[in-house]
Amino acid sequence: MANTQGPQGNYDPAGSTQMFRAFVDEAAPRGRQQQASSGPRIGLIVGVVAAVVIVAAVAWLALK
Repeated sequence: MANTQGPQGNYDPAGSTQMFRAFVDEAAPRGRQQQASSGPRIGLIVGVVAAVVIVAAVAWLALK
């Protein structure tokens, strides 16, 4: 019985090697883009926390 699971030369029927290389080449700029977009996200979180603190302070002063 022949081993049909092993590699049979350089033939890649699914093109997975080429697809993987394209994925890696394409994913590199995305990593930089995600790091650049984390700045505005942090600013948004800080702004929301500051708004909650201000509303709580105003409510505390109103009830005092």
